[in-house]
Amino acid sequence: MLVTEKRETKKQIKRERILEAAADLFSQKSYHEVMMEDVAKMTSVAKGTVYNYFSSKEDLYFSIMSLRMENLIKSLKKQIENEQNSIDSLRSFTVHLYMFMMKYQNFFLMYRKDSLNSENDYCIELRELDNQLKTILSGIIDSGISENVFRNIDRDFAVTSIMGTIYGTIQRNIETQPDEDEKKTERERLFEFILHALYSGFKNNVVLPLKNKTIVITRTVEQSTESASALTKYGANVIVFPTLEIVPPFNWDEFDSIMKSQNDIDFIIFTSAHAVQMFDKRCEDLKINVDFGKMKVVAVGNKTSSICKKHNIPVDIIPKKFSAEGVIKELSKFDMHTKVVFIPRSAIGREELPRGLKDLGALIKSVPVYNVSLPTKEHIKNNLEILNNSNPDLYIFTSPSTFENFLQILNVINPAEYFKGFAIAAIGPTTKTAIENRRVKVNIMPDEYTIEGLIKKIISYYNT
Repeated sequence: MLVTEKRETKKQIKRERILEAAADLFSQKSYHEVMMEDVAKMTSVAKGTVYNYFSSKEDLYFSIMSLRMENLIKSLKKQIENEQNSIDSLRSFTVHLYMFMMKYQNFFLMYRKDSLNSENDYCIELRELDNQLKTILSGIIDSGISENVFRNIDRDFAVTSIMGTIYGTIQRNIETQPDEDEKKTERERLFEFILHALYSGFKNNVVLPLKNKTIVITRTVEQSTESASALTKYGANVIVFPTLEIVPPFNWDEFDSIMKSQNDIDFIIFTSAHAVQMFDKRCEDLKINVDFGKMKVVAVGNKTSSICKKHNIPVDIIPKKFSAEGVIKELSKFDMHTKVVFIPRSAIGREELPRGLKDLGALIKSVPVYNVSLPTKEHIKNNLEILNNSNPDLYIFTSPSTFENFLQILNVINPAEYFKGFAIAAIGPTTKTAIENRRVKVNIMPDEYTIEGLIKKIISYYNT
């Protein structure tokens, strides 16, 4: 068995050598000028050996083309599938296509010749692969248009123009042979040039207002990834550093008891997306159907409201101000005397909201539906390595917990000294106070206490 495997490995290596030698020849000469004898000489094998692997020159030529095209398409799809928005996808497409073609320059030179124009089976297959490549880019452009990030441009025209721009840059670089640093600069220029043609958000000639800014964001894994996406579309280099992990409460007894007698609930307040998700999952586990028609649902923030809708929870009230003060002000419009208000929330939730509603005469049922803990070092090992090897411009903290946990994970003894020289952003006054109590200056705080509001303030901070 081992002997057979070694034999197959040797055959594969020899096949690759033949493909590389042939690609070199085909890239330099026309198809008709290349002979199988030439390929045999370049690989130091007999002409018959070449025919053992490839039945004809045509078979050899199109094996090179199809193999590289299939690998390119597969790797492009893999690069793009985890991107969170159309700008990141466009960047991945541009950079990866550029780097792939610069790595396989012989293939690129073959690809750019008239190899797709004949009507034989090989050419039809290659045209199909070429169309798949263009379809990937078309999908990115369509997504960007639907997100209102890209201009409403003719898609086919855009695809043709973008591909031509990328290939023109590659052709020039093959001729000039830039070093690795120059390649990095070139591909970023290429991306910016393409983005400039598509992007719909130009203001005062600022294409990417957070370009060259490295920003550390500290939330849960899921929240950090989502927030990173919102920042990278403005050009920021984002370091995701999760400092929170969402876990179930220590027990569900109080929650279960309340939900089994849900008919007396007049208002239910969801203060976060996590509260909605954990609430819904527990009700599902208990096989409880909640009759939301008998209660008013309050969602604090547009994100929380959006998650409610995803879980088929109808939202009646979204306070104008996304804070305890905003909720209290909104509910003060109702006669809250003896009304039962249920608040499923974090185990470390603050008492400002329940206390304010009690002052309105409400009866409060506030129970934890999730707890917040430190992520394990193993879970954030890669994040920690990236952070330690970077020089951030800005740290974002979205709660007192994200700040305190950051200090604990990094073993920061003197926060004021650690953050000296860095800008600090806090999502709201409570977080700002917690940070400044540690003698760390907060440079940025939004008027609207949301990630969207915070990003607007960050852009303003760096562009005023």
